[in-house]
Amino acid sequence: MPDYLIRNATVVNEGKRFRADVFVRNGLITAVRGNEDNYPVQDTAGLEVIDAAGLFLLPGIIDDQVHFREPGLTYKAEIATESRAAVAGGITTFMEMPNTIPNTLTRDLLEEKYSRAAEVSMANYSFYMGASNQNISEIVKTDPKNVCGIKVFMGSSTGNMLVDDQEVLEGIFREAPCLVAVHCEFEPRVQEKTLHFRKLHGDNAPPYIHPLVRDAEACYRSSSQAVELAAKHNARLHVLHLSSAREMSLFSNNLPLHDKRITAEVCLHHLWFSDEDYGRKGNFIKWNPSVKTAADRDAIWEALLDGRLDVVATDHAPHTLEEKLRPYFLSPSGGPMVQHLLPAMLSMVHQGRLSLEVLVQKMCHNPADCFNIHRRGFIREGYFADLVLVDPAKAWTVNRESTLYKCGWSPLEGELMHGAVTHTFVNGHLAYHKGSFNESVRGERITFDR
Repeated sequence: MPDYLIRNATVVNEGKRFRADVFVRNGLITAVRGNEDNYPVQDTAGLEVIDAAGLFLLPGIIDDQVHFREPGLTYKAEIATESRAAVAGGITTFMEMPNTIPNTLTRDLLEEKYSRAAEVSMANYSFYMGASNQNISEIVKTDPKNVCGIKVFMGSSTGNMLVDDQEVLEGIFREAPCLVAVHCEFEPRVQEKTLHFRKLHGDNAPPYIHPLVRDAEACYRSSSQAVELAAKHNARLHVLHLSSAREMSLFSNNLPLHDKRITAEVCLHHLWFSDEDYGRKGNFIKWNPSVKTAADRDAIWEALLDGRLDVVATDHAPHTLEEKLRPYFLSPSGGPMVQHLLPAMLSMVHQGRLSLEVLVQKMCHNPADCFNIHRRGFIREGYFADLVLVDPAKAWTVNRESTLYKCGWSPLEGELMHGAVTHTFVNGHLAYHKGSFNESVRGERITFDR
């Protein structure tokens, strides 16, 4: 593969931005230097030079929560198609969820997903071991150095993955050998609200009832239980896709990230949308947990910026257009996001909602630190060359024609973006460049320093 010299970039890394030249050899970052005009010939020999003047150079984005639907649901998405879309959006590493068909509840099924990703994934990858009420014997055998974590659905999920047995939950939090990532909604309350609104609206229920069916109380009752279990057993807990103001009281900013035993994630849709958007977007913004009020969104933003929330991710979860156009109760929750996470967050940098340095912290550094990922998430000598160049001046509108997801649509259609990905490097390979892909690039299984 070619080696590269990325010249004249504005590097954003570890709370600073500075002009530098970055050298990439054999898939690694070998030097980060100031902008000298002349290097010794031996320093630049054999390097392909990329002039990055006017561009920002970021570490590759790490998305800790995606659903790529393979195996069993490949009519919606595949590892190949969604990893390609991710790379176009500057995501160089993803961690994928176990609610495929079959559910990833054994080590053998888990390794089958790793084998498939090695064949087709353009981005780096890891896969969660799934939890059920019956598979704790498999969970305890999970290798913490080679698997990102254990995923527990403390709310409804696909197949046999709702964990609602208190003894089993205690066992998972007590015995899990690595990070436990949880989806938190209190299932009895969700079922009660579902029955109520079915009686009220019948088959013609409008999408705007979604945050009433899956309300803030259901989220808080479940997430507070997870936090209590983690504190009781000193478990390493990561709470996914926080969506309500009340839940923000469960998390702390009084410790540096590497000392936290309880961390938390927010997803793009809970930062971008509110319940005011159901009227124009309908089921296209139907997620679990639900998009809630503008006040909830404001509280999430506050917690993200003050350090109570640690990571920004996507919960990328494609469904077909036909599925999303069904009536509310028949339409599945979830939507595709990996291609548009970074441009949307760059747009919010443009709006003044956060700084570019904080974006990099929450989407590159913190996921790497939270999961103890080996040599990724930072622009450092000796680290894997997972890098993204972005043009902050490019304004564009999301449209269906440019969308790369297999499902063929985006919940952000019609939204104006400020900032675009121009180059994505995966392990030193230039995988994406201004709309073109190197289809031969394959990511690697990431490992963890645990």
